[in-house]
Amino acid sequence: MDLVLACAAAFVAGVVDAMAGGGGLIQLPALLALWPDAPMVSVLGTNKAASVWGTTVALGRYARTVALPWRSIGAAAAAAFVASAAGAELARHVDAAVFKPVVVVALALVAAFTFWRPDFGAVSGRMERPALGVALGALCGLYDGFLGPGTGTFLIFVFVGAFGLDFLGASASAKAVNLATNLAAILIFASAGHVRWSWSIPMGVANLVGGYLGARVALANGAPLVRRVFQVVIIGLIVRLAWDQLGR
Repeated sequence: MDLVLACAAAFVAGVVDAMAGGGGLIQLPALLALWPDAPMVSVLGTNKAASVWGTTVALGRYARTVALPWRSIGAAAAAAFVASAAGAELARHVDAAVFKPVVVVALALVAAFTFWRPDFGAVSGRMERPALGVALGALCGLYDGFLGPGTGTFLIFVFVGAFGLDFLGASASAKAVNLATNLAAILIFASAGHVRWSWSIPMGVANLVGGYLGARVALANGAPLVRRVFQVVIIGLIVRLAWDQLGR
């Protein structure tokens, strides 16, 4: 029954993550609740190994339909892959919880800006900036490998603000970078035996189905829907992380 519940959470996480990031808001807390005695590093590794499936299928759906700045995305993904591996290695030795207050503040600033600027991400300009992609990809990759919650949300904000994409294009671009960070983190966690494959594989299948459906809904409804889901996700992330911090 625990595994069934974990798969249900993975499915919902796949839907939400494909549209606007934030799948970790659903899947990671579910794993923590269903697997309370597991080391945190094993929970993180299993979560990554499950979520990479939905990210992959969502990227495939978007790539066939949405025009994306592939030079910038490729540069960001390559830098994020290396930085995520470093972040995952760091997570094995440092308590990531000490950085949660900083993340809450950063998310709050992103949320305030998004609500304050209703035109933000409404129109796509698709600017190619590979050098900037390397810098931003490295930062997001390091964070994703080390801590993780809100990485997709930060990436969407970055692709809208720095590369002129609308929310649909930014969500699609974020999937490519997220895929790179997930793969790098999985390599580190799996090599150290911190992935519970008996859970991550069935959860991954559920996440894949959710990612496919989420991308399909986003493509059918466009940037306005993705923006609304993004706003809901970012508020949820702030509340969740703030609650965790107050409960320490």
